[in-house]
Amino acid sequence: MNDTEVFAAAALLRGSKRTVVLTGAGISAESGIPTFRGEDGLWNRFRAEDLATLAAFQKDPALVWGWYDWRRGLISKVDPNPAHKVLARWETQLPGLSIVTQNIDGLHQKAGSKSVIELHGNIWKVRCTKEGTVSANNETRFEEIPPRCPTCGAVLRPHVVWFGEPLEMAVLELAGRLSTMCEVMVVVGTSALVHPAASLPLAALEGGARLVEINPDITPLTHLAHLSLRGRAGDILPLIEDRLGIEPLEDRQR
Repeated sequence: MNDTEVFAAAALLRGSKRTVVLTGAGISAESGIPTFRGEDGLWNRFRAEDLATLAAFQKDPALVWGWYDWRRGLISKVDPNPAHKVLARWETQLPGLSIVTQNIDGLHQKAGSKSVIELHGNIWKVRCTKEGTVSANNETRFEEIPPRCPTCGAVLRPHVVWFGEPLEMAVLELAGRLSTMCEVMVVVGTSALVHPAASLPLAALEGGARLVEINPDITPLTHLAHLSLRGRAGDILPLIEDRLGIEPLEDRQR
């Protein structure tokens, strides 16, 4: 990465009226949350089929909830990093900016982002297995595992997308529509291996968007990106923000 690339990324964002930022596990890893596929990934210690499938939950909901309870405790102790905070500020600086994330940790919202499209759900939400109702739940240590619905008494499940489950259609359609219509897509910290999320940058390219990748590693998107900035999102996004040189939208409208 060099300063020319940073200026070029800022220029693309400054001129865009519709921008999508797609974030993956890498942005949260910078806050101390382990990724699933990295060197220290959680799947190196746990088998996905034992803990993150509907079949596993139906077989032993207490085991699955014990793991998610542990993960919630871990996530509750970490804070958004500079990359999350920059993206939250960009909501007030860049017109038509949308954040689409593969992450379930809620760090974008914790940083101040108001509208986040969560492709894989949110670990801080629970869903009743009988009624299908979804509600927020910020407990880090449940009194009862598995937790139960306060309304009907049925077992609750994490409101996340497990392996083998489809994404919520309305969420996927919204993300796909925004990707197809955007002028710039910024892909931050994603391996670009998990579908259907990995297809969103391709949809953006087909729609004529400029693609900016921010990742320490080379990915399947690297050779397709108009700009590929190697490095940590927490280092690069603040540099781009410095080059933007724009004030919040509400200040410009006064």
